[in-house]
Amino acid sequence: MTPIVLDPFVTDLDGESAALRAAGPLVDVELPGGVACHAVTHHAEARRLLTDPRLVKDINVWGAWQRGEIPLDWPLIGLANPGRSMLTVDGADHRRLRNLVAQALTVKRVEHLREGIRALTDASLDRLATVPEGETVDLKAEFAYPLPMNVISELMGVDRADHPRLKELFEKFFSTQTPPEKVPQMMADLGELFTKIVDAKRDHPGDDLTSALIAASEDGDRLTGEEIVNTLQLIIAAGHETTISLIVNAVVALETHPEQRARVLSGEVSWESVIEETLRWSTPTSHVLFRFATEDVEVGDRILPKGAALIVSYGALGRDETQYGPTAGEFDVTRSPNRHIAFGHGPHVCPGAALSRLEAGIALPALYARFPDLRLAVPASELRNKPIVTQNDLHELPVRLS
Repeated sequence: MTPIVLDPFVTDLDGESAALRAAGPLVDVELPGGVACHAVTHHAEARRLLTDPRLVKDINVWGAWQRGEIPLDWPLIGLANPGRSMLTVDGADHRRLRNLVAQALTVKRVEHLREGIRALTDASLDRLATVPEGETVDLKAEFAYPLPMNVISELMGVDRADHPRLKELFEKFFSTQTPPEKVPQMMADLGELFTKIVDAKRDHPGDDLTSALIAASEDGDRLTGEEIVNTLQLIIAAGHETTISLIVNAVVALETHPEQRARVLSGEVSWESVIEETLRWSTPTSHVLFRFATEDVEVGDRILPKGAALIVSYGALGRDETQYGPTAGEFDVTRSPNRHIAFGHGPHVCPGAALSRLEAGIALPALYARFPDLRLAVPASELRNKPIVTQNDLHELPVRLS
């Protein structure tokens, strides 16, 4: 089977996702940089594979990695091999690392963040209110980005003074367009920055998750310095990128479906329904790298070979008609039931899902309450995705607030 080559510039994510889905539940794909792997593109098969113990996160199982075929300057190397953390281990090691994070992100503890999130949202809206009438503003940069970045930084104990450098490095980390010769230095710079943050917390612990991870390691929980640094990087990266895209994608979906926008703003449909349908229809995470097959695994009428790498194509399976019916390709805020798996499934399901939903659940209704006449400043067809194969992420979201 000829592999589907994923577009490094993400010029037509919907079209690409449809092609992947049409090719079957297991598809040969080629990632930017010429790296071959497989993708699961249907909902039922993804749910099954995400709980299949024959698929593991240990990169050393990957045949291409064993054979030295994956260059260390590959632009996606940081996503493929981010170091030891709860993202890259399985079984008891995964439970050990995940339990510490999960304790800080329980629904009860996340709920305690509500007032702080509301205050940050109101502050962002106050700044937006100073934009002259009719002027275009980038809603992503001025609203969708600051909220989750500030929330996750406060949770982890990261100083806001580090935000500009983090933004710069994460742009390079996720992009398919980072020149290979700059990848090793970018990875080293990220490691150095997060090591600096962890070292500062060792010297001056606070009421934050990074300090809690350090304390746990000192209490005999056997977290290494590498695990703490990598866990911090993982949570900061995942904890802000997904929520940015969720907020942005919800606004785009509503503004391109005015009849549904009207039903939401009238109170006929809940904001919770908007969030869940956005997560399904315009999922923030388009592809997640990697799981590796420890033996041959049957998927539909195909075999995922032992040693193969698998990505989960959430953008494709979110509109799977076998799961959501003939209207799977439509944005419908009244859809019920809506049992998507946009935050994953199984042991590695995203521990920050409740926090992301809470942030969007505060930010979106507050935005439209303050600016009910908000509208896109350009046709939706002119909105541009960033060159990131793992994220459904726009360069900018130009809007007019009045």
